[in-house]
Amino acid sequence: MTEAVDILLTNAVVLTMDDQYTQYEHGCVAIKEDMIYAVGDESVLKSQFVASEIIDCAGKVLMPGLINAHTHAPMVLLRGLADDLRLDVWLMGYMMPVEREFVSPDFVRLGTKLACAEMIRSGVTCFADMYYFEEHIAKATAEAGMRAVCSQTVLKFPSPDAAYYEESLAAARKFIHDWKGHRLIVPSVAPHAPYTCPPEILRACSELAVEFDVPLHIHLSETNTEVENMRNENGMPVVPYVKKQRLFEAKVLAAHCVHIDDGEIKTLVNHKVGVAHNPSSNLKLASGFAPVNKMLNMGLNVGIGTDGAASNNDLDMFEEIRLAAFIAKAHSNDPTVLPAQTALAMATNLGAKALHIGQLTGSLEAGKRADLILVDINRLHNVPRFRRDRNNIYAQIVYAGHANDVSDVMVNGKWLMRAHQLLTLDEEALLLQASSYSQQIDAFLIEREHSVLSKLIAIGGATEEESFEIQLKVRLADRSAALEAIRMPQIEILHHRTYHEFDTYFNFDDPAQGRIRYREDELIDESGKVLSVRYRLTHLGQERERHYPSDVLLSRSRFLAPAVHSLRFYREYFKPASELTIEKQRLRWRVLFQGTEFFINMDNITSPNIGQFLEVKSRTWSRVDAERKSQMAVELIRYLGAAPEAAVAQEYLSIQPTAKPE
Repeated sequence: MTEAVDILLTNAVVLTMDDQYTQYEHGCVAIKEDMIYAVGDESVLKSQFVASEIIDCAGKVLMPGLINAHTHAPMVLLRGLADDLRLDVWLMGYMMPVEREFVSPDFVRLGTKLACAEMIRSGVTCFADMYYFEEHIAKATAEAGMRAVCSQTVLKFPSPDAAYYEESLAAARKFIHDWKGHRLIVPSVAPHAPYTCPPEILRACSELAVEFDVPLHIHLSETNTEVENMRNENGMPVVPYVKKQRLFEAKVLAAHCVHIDDGEIKTLVNHKVGVAHNPSSNLKLASGFAPVNKMLNMGLNVGIGTDGAASNNDLDMFEEIRLAAFIAKAHSNDPTVLPAQTALAMATNLGAKALHIGQLTGSLEAGKRADLILVDINRLHNVPRFRRDRNNIYAQIVYAGHANDVSDVMVNGKWLMRAHQLLTLDEEALLLQASSYSQQIDAFLIEREHSVLSKLIAIGGATEEESFEIQLKVRLADRSAALEAIRMPQIEILHHRTYHEFDTYFNFDDPAQGRIRYREDELIDESGKVLSVRYRLTHLGQERERHYPSDVLLSRSRFLAPAVHSLRFYREYFKPASELTIEKQRLRWRVLFQGTEFFINMDNITSPNIGQFLEVKSRTWSRVDAERKSQMAVELIRYLGAAPEAAVAQEYLSIQPTAKPE
């Protein structure tokens, strides 16, 4: 007695990519609705099932669809925008400014559909995305018929879809709530990276992922610089640091993991973290060589990702699979490392497990979703075929296969491509729309070449500080009362420093360019001896808001960079319209007041001679936190014996010198 199914795929070389690497030379797959119903020898399945449609696969390889374990799908619209740059220059000098200007719901929908078309053509049925406006990415992906883990980005910087991170978290919560249980989309949250997310963001994202039982997608240990900075600032490597923030309580997908040691790998294994290896991106950005073979041997689920097309520059998973194998061999000087079979598993079964969706897809097994592709291995670049070694079929696909060998793609039991023809996307219309965006972005960048901030970032090493500065200062006739108040138990002193500071400010004809400050900081000991000297550049953006009457809350961009060249160099490099200088003696305390961190400065401005000032400062990425700290700053100034009502709103540069005595 036979059983009815919807489709029988016959006359295929079936690679199940299950844990046993089961193969069927004369194989068949039965599909019912959105599920794989049975897999086996053609003769057996034909005797067991009757189908509404029988499809002859013409001897092609029938295998699970490829899984792109890490990408930023809409960034196909930024492909080729800025190449051959360091990661920080590429990211902060080009990607982030362009994204803030252009990324919108329309932008991500178009970019996602373009990416889906490219991925379908290369045999990808599922991908893990991390970007902005993720709800719109999910909609575009579902319309294209693809499967995806869609992760809403959260980071400390203002982003295209959020002015501050609380908005990103709220958007992530709503997105996860609305899309949880969708037939194609697994919603997720994505704290961008430890260097762009302070501990409170990492913890909040982990708690959100645990609450809804969804994955958490993050970049970890991508560059040496990231790892060195983490050690210098927190005294530990990246993986222990994020573990300390309880990140691994969630189901984590960690992209890159290039610079991790054995102990960190064990930590990832113990917490069932999935890893997304990105060979092309890591090569192109010179990030290094991830210890992939060691990860696999120690039991990690490692998938393969393309990363975004802005840093790769394509979404061709066949190229990534081949590179993953080749890099591992070359880096280890061992040609037996990462064989073709394992490389292909990383792009299918292991990739699905890394995304924490191995129960849904990644292999051709009864009960899993019908996500599969047909690959023609009888083309000129891939003949003849040798059958002596059963593993040779994997080598044919990995070492000789091309993306355009994929002829047919099915996701969730629905065809997305048949005989190389896309069925759910209008490729020509998408190409025309992409061309329009490129013209707009070109015009923006040509205009921006005159940007002072861009020139600062191009030097390298620039980092963005918190968006909100709480700043309140008053004139100080006598220091004694404030000095006595600082020593009272209501203020906990974390550290105290004495500085002699020389500031040179570069001003520009266009006020919108902000200012560049070149600072020479001399750290002074109790005897007046200079202990060390630090040189820094700071770009100060225009003030965006101020709360009166207390003049406390200030919002503006602020970027810091090490000053490794002479003042003459920067003067010639930035070509300012004018310069102003400030020289001051500064007593500086880092304190806790009512459990909140502030800096207290007592400044004696000697050039120009404008007198002494008491200043209370703090910074934060959070608007809510800024409002709270602004009220506390008023209390702290009052506690120090000064009147906040007499606050000085001007910067030191704008205060007129006191008259010299006759």
